Amino acid sequence: MYTREIQSRRTAPIERGKPRQGTWISAFDEADLLAVRMPFSFPLPRVIRDWRIKEWDIFVIQDDQFFLEAILCNIKYYRWAQVLLYDKDTKEKLRFRKLIPFSGWRMPRTLANASIDSRFYGFFFRIHNWLDANLIKVDLDIEATPSRPSFTAHMEYEADKNEITPMAVNLLFTEKRCMYAYKVLAPVRGDMVFGGRHISLDPAKTTGFFGDFKGYYPYRMRSVWCTGLGFDAEHRRYGFSIGESQTKETFKNNENVLWVEGQMTPLPPVHITMPQGIESDWIIQDMEGMVDLVFTPQEQIHSGLNLLVTTAEYDTPLGYYNGTILDAKGKPVSVRNYWGLGEKVYLRV
Repeated sequence: MYTREIQSRRTAPIERGKPRQGTWISAFDEADLLAVRMPFSFPLPRVIRDWRIKEWDIFVIQDDQFFLEAILCNIKYYRWAQVLLYDKDTKEKLRFRKLIPFSGWRMPRTLANASIDSRFYGFFFRIHNWLDANLIKVDLDIEATPSRPSFTAHMEYEADKNEITPMAVNLLFTEKRCMYAYKVLAPVRGDMVFGGRHISLDPAKTTGFFGDFKGYYPYRMRSVWCTGLGFDAEHRRYGFSIGESQTKETFKNNENVLWVEGQMTPLPPVHITMPQGIESDWIIQDMEGMVDLVFTPQEQIHSGLNLLVTTAEYDTPLGYYNGTILDAKGKPVSVRNYWGLGEKVYLRV
């Protein structure tokens, strides 16, 4: 069965100007990719190197009835946010997108205790990463329009270090260009108000995935991610985050992970295929016999941008997963009609 070296805690993924590749079980004190010395074959000013780094935070939260995705990106040429709330019972959906040219700010370099606000004409998105207190907080406020009801939410991830093992990775595109990711699955408590209706999130029934990403991504970035979470037939809290990207040495280190009852299992590299296109079944399999899943999209969500200096195609269908994943002990986790998210990204910038 697949295994991967889990390294001891480090303060940063960059040492003496060089990125260090590996997998860890705690967040870095600081993840500053500008500390890489000469990431390109010729010297560039700091401001240009900074504009080559793309970064974003993603939140996926669900209970028996509601599925919420919120993402805040800093592409440097622009800032982009997306919020999607889906009622699995009534099929009611709230979808919000906002693009703000020339971001002018950075995502925090630490998750210990740092926050970021993004606000623009009827929209507010605040993230407070507070891992020193075992918390990740998210605040959202979206004003109503004639075609969309208002939405307000305050949510807290209960990321207790004694009960939950996160994953941090630093992966290489080239010898000097890398990407960093921190991922965790945790209970979530909070409240949402959607069109005047109050929704309370019970941490005993609500699970959330959080991901923090930064990277010297290629000029033409192509990635596919699959994220599912919930409770299995034994009522164990579980979740997975599996992807295909353009990083090197994916067998030795990658960003694929499974959590069961807070315990993290690194997963092998996978191949994600869509034989009949993005709107039909996605097949997710590995070569080690640990991952065998099918994602069936139910709600297609597409965002696109095509300008002279940049192109973005972002598909995030909602749907359900079926299949099995093996945990660290070789025990199968049965996935039966559990809701999750697929992401297919093409970014030229």
